[in-house]
Amino acid sequence: MMAREEILGTNERALKDRREAQIAAAATTVGRYRWVICALLFAATAINYVDRQMIGVLKPTISAELGWSETTYADVIFWFQAAYAIGYLSFGKIVDVVGARIGYSVAFVIWTAGHILCGFVNSAFQFSLARIVLGIGESGNFPAGIKAVTEWFPAKERALATGVFNAGANIGAIITPLVVPWIVIDLGLGWRMAFIITGIASLGWLVAWIALYRRPRESTKVSADELAYIESDPADPVTPISWGKLLRYRETWAFALGKFLIDPVWWLFLFWTPDFLGKTYNLDLKSFGPPLVAIYLISDIGSVAGGWGSSRLMKRGLTANAARKITMLVCAILVMPIFFAQYASSVWTAVAIVGLATAAHQAFSANLYTLPSDMFPRAAVGSVIGIGGTMGAIG
Repeated sequence: MMAREEILGTNERALKDRREAQIAAAATTVGRYRWVICALLFAATAINYVDRQMIGVLKPTISAELGWSETTYADVIFWFQAAYAIGYLSFGKIVDVVGARIGYSVAFVIWTAGHILCGFVNSAFQFSLARIVLGIGESGNFPAGIKAVTEWFPAKERALATGVFNAGANIGAIITPLVVPWIVIDLGLGWRMAFIITGIASLGWLVAWIALYRRPRESTKVSADELAYIESDPADPVTPISWGKLLRYRETWAFALGKFLIDPVWWLFLFWTPDFLGKTYNLDLKSFGPPLVAIYLISDIGSVAGGWGSSRLMKRGLTANAARKITMLVCAILVMPIFFAQYASSVWTAVAIVGLATAAHQAFSANLYTLPSDMFPRAAVGSVIGIGGTMGAIG
């Protein structure tokens, strides 16, 4: 009897391994249009972070011209974050109602308008108003992006896809310290034109998004095999889930608490790293570019590796829950050496320490962002992301 059970168990494992191998093979043969969508999300997130980080890179220049103190700069950042928090909650629901295509388009138009307006302001008050518009629009990026990933990728690929498009944040952070000095110093156009030129140039993405994005079943560029692969997960329940009901799930609050704890850390890296490098190592607008580029390149590696890591663990037989949590635990441990950055004797030692922390943070974030699509039906993912994002902005 025992031998028979062992044989049956061996056969079942062999069948399971064969099915997983067939699914993995199918993923590479059925088509890759879903990765075109991921590339669009990557590009939008890069633009999002160029627009967001511009003020951090231009802080010394703007402060000198407009007479800002550290407190004034902090106030402008505060109003952006307040608008971002409110907008996140709203766009989460909007995206669930109107879909990723329209929701992303609306968010992009709003944040681009706010970004361009920054080139026309003359006071901290006006700057705050422009950054409020920017914050409201930018808050739609991740609810719409995660919604699109949920529509276009099966569960086994979502963490990797999220890691890839989330890496756009770091590319945006890399582009900013390279492009801004070129516009401001090399071309001699000043900080105002830096906002205007980058804002207008980014509108090309909106054209591509409207032209290319459809839901998988509505797209003519998706083969029947790729569509079957995308829809290989069990069907979602059709009953809508209200915000009130979502707030009663502990899974919603688990995600929201994670965002509350880790998002302020990323804000710190994003807005204050240029200032830290400049003041600690006597760098200026042009010379802190290479260190920032290095930090965010390392972060990109972390973002993709975090998504790949949990996907790899799932392929080895772990549940999505276990794979995500193990990966996130490793990432949390890798952040801890950041304490020693303040004691680094050279700029490149500081870059290595901060780069490790930002890479681990982004790997953690890629998996955290994927959790709602693991736990909730597609129709509720945007709302859960919105709730979590609002808590992150409050934090």
